Amino acid sequence: MTDPITPDIFNHLVALAALELDEKEAEYIRRQLNNQLKAIRELEAIPLDAEAEITLHGVRFSPQISQPPRADVWQPYPAPEEILGQVPEVEERLVVVPDIPHTTLE
Repeated sequence: MTDPITPDIFNHLVALAALELDEKEAEYIRRQLNNQLKAIRELEAIPLDAEAEITLHGVRFSPQISQPPRADVWQPYPAPEEILGQVPEVEERLVVVPDIPHTTLE
């Protein structure tokens, strides 16, 4: 059986992702991706009862036995100046983040 991710396909994906990999790294990652796809196919081949719930994993979590979600309540940090004092550059109480160098892809 041939690998679904051939070296040509992998090299195309590496170019799209703008990655720099040497030959040894590229072949290792390509083999690992193919192994993961193989494992997924093996899992897909396991026969399941059509009535099985998607999230069924041995323990049912019905609303009757599950904890209710906690309230999403905003709680401001009591001493924001402590945090801002650790930041290299602040402007109007906002953290200034430097630009990230990037290359425009064609």
